[in-house]
Amino acid sequence: MKLKSKTRPVEEEIADVQSTPDLRHLPIDKVGIKEIRHPVVVRDRSQGVQHTIASFNMYVELPHNFKGTHMSRFVEILNSHDMELSVESFRDMLAEMRRRLEANTGHIEMSFPYFINKAAPVSGVKSLMDYQVVFIGEITGNQDVMTIKVVVPVTSLCPCSKEISQYGAHNQRSHVTLTVRTNTFVWVEDLIDLVENQASCQLYGLLKRPDEKYVTEKAYENPKFVEDMVRDVAAKLNADDRIDAYVVESENFESIHNHSAYAMIKKDKTLDS
Repeated sequence: MKLKSKTRPVEEEIADVQSTPDLRHLPIDKVGIKEIRHPVVVRDRSQGVQHTIASFNMYVELPHNFKGTHMSRFVEILNSHDMELSVESFRDMLAEMRRRLEANTGHIEMSFPYFINKAAPVSGVKSLMDYQVVFIGEITGNQDVMTIKVVVPVTSLCPCSKEISQYGAHNQRSHVTLTVRTNTFVWVEDLIDLVENQASCQLYGLLKRPDEKYVTEKAYENPKFVEDMVRDVAAKLNADDRIDAYVVESENFESIHNHSAYAMIKKDKTLDS
């Protein structure tokens, strides 16, 4: 007896459930995939390029009349691009995603560790410091907005503690988060330098004893409240014509409290013109 095959004929059309109508009349603001990792190459001010691994979040808007989006297309788009992702190619990928998913709006976040080989201030010994960087792209119709976010760890020393203590002053590691919209290309290192130069002292991966003496004394001579930090960084951003808009945040992981101190300034400089 000849058994019937359970496989579908090649020519038979497979149902596309995602494209079927939805009757609840509820649009979805963001739908897509999160935390998909992919190797990338980003531009490096000193070395030309830097190889790293990025984590991608990719979303589109879903109209009320569609049941679902095509999740596989996000992965196809990511894998169709070469690994050297710049702001320009990132913008191209954003437009392609909106087009292929037939959506009006799209959103991509590319988060990756960025490494800088830093020399210690006295001994000159070199070591790697890592910074968290995020490229964020949003598109509506044919209008896109690109922003860069970088988290810069620094040292802050409390001015009040220095003023009231007979000796010593408490200090702590702080994270300054800078999110900017630019009107031209800006190196990631430029943003990191801007923040580190406003801190009580910057951080290093490796320090010898002369370096440790230097950074301890430098922080003591340059105390900063969390409010000082965001104001000093914001003043530099206001004077930088490459920056159109920014958000600067500082969080001090207090060494004498079980809580953090926080401050934030945001500004859209294009609204002032």
